[in-house]
Amino acid sequence: MPGALSHIRVLDLSRVLAGPWSGQILGDLGAEVIKVERPGTGDDTRHWGPPYLKDQEGENTSEAAYYLSANRNKQSLTLDFTQPEGQRIIRELVSRCDVLLENFKVGGLAAYGLDYESLKAINPKLIYCSITGFGSDGPYAQRAGYDFMIQGLGGLMSLTGRAEDEEGAGPVKVGVALTDILTGLYATVGVLAALNHREQSGVGQHVELALLDVQVACLANQAMNYLTTGVAPKRMGNAHPNIVPYQDFPTADGDIILTIGNDGQFRKFAEVAGHPEWATDPRFASNKARVAHRKELVPMIRQVTVFRTTPEWVAVLEEAGVPCGPINDLAQVFADPHVQARGLRVDMSHPLAGSVPQVASPIRLSETPVEYRKAPPLLGEHSEAVLQQLVGLSFEKILSLRQSGVV
Repeated sequence: MPGALSHIRVLDLSRVLAGPWSGQILGDLGAEVIKVERPGTGDDTRHWGPPYLKDQEGENTSEAAYYLSANRNKQSLTLDFTQPEGQRIIRELVSRCDVLLENFKVGGLAAYGLDYESLKAINPKLIYCSITGFGSDGPYAQRAGYDFMIQGLGGLMSLTGRAEDEEGAGPVKVGVALTDILTGLYATVGVLAALNHREQSGVGQHVELALLDVQVACLANQAMNYLTTGVAPKRMGNAHPNIVPYQDFPTADGDIILTIGNDGQFRKFAEVAGHPEWATDPRFASNKARVAHRKELVPMIRQVTVFRTTPEWVAVLEEAGVPCGPINDLAQVFADPHVQARGLRVDMSHPLAGSVPQVASPIRLSETPVEYRKAPPLLGEHSEAVLQQLVGLSFEKILSLRQSGVV
């Protein structure tokens, strides 16, 4: 069964994470994705290690784990498009592609005649997706933007970390480059919307994403908490600003997360905890009251949760219909029976290591399921095939391009 996007060809000029994440999603959905990389060095993340993928003898390969996280289902073409011959090849490929992804600085590709307006003249149906730190206008347009900085500038770090009155107080970034990941997701949504519009109109368009825009948009309820009150939310550790109890609590052998979203769930929790009177106490009977009396209720719950282990609490609370769970490290995550049952780890054949583990796509389509066709490619692995099949270059011409450093 062909993939949902098996009729789509993507030219991916992006590197690091946000753009490659979008390219990987499109590839997972069946698109043919050609990743263009600098000759000799490739995507920066190829060198962001350790850790590196190990071969069958346990020795490090050249492939960094970071790079492997965002580049499956792609072909790698090494090409120096700062040279005129490289630019010509990009234009030739654009004429045969549906989507182009890039995350160069604003105006960076115009110097090579590879900006949207120039390439639109070659292929009016092209969907050209640009990802930058701050967008193409505004006072910060020419600044470089990186995930960590954007988490701080965009407000996320003001909400993440222990509260000022707690030990270890201070702002903390999210443990993965979340702004990059979210930008990659939004870029994919934008590309799919533009492809759908093209189906109706026959016309391509420019899709623009900025990391700062995405970060601010994803402040979600916290943004609305500010916009509706004028009061900036503060860091609350693992507590929730609008729901109580909705945080971590200590147990006899670790911690448990309670995510109690309504009064009925709180009543069930109070019964299991041996304090049914909490559910009728005016201070705690409604979520609004519990938020107002958070400082009284949370210590009371802490005094109860320490008398059972995390597995014991999970068992009795799940039986009662109270949402809860442990705080797993990644070893525990991938050993979890539900994670395993859902197939969230896949292993793909790899030329240097025999196989490479991958985290599966969470997208499930009944008619056009995700396929894991190609492991993250070696640098330049498909250069010759792409140049022969799509650009029509002879072996001799490709050899000449290699000798001149274009390929």
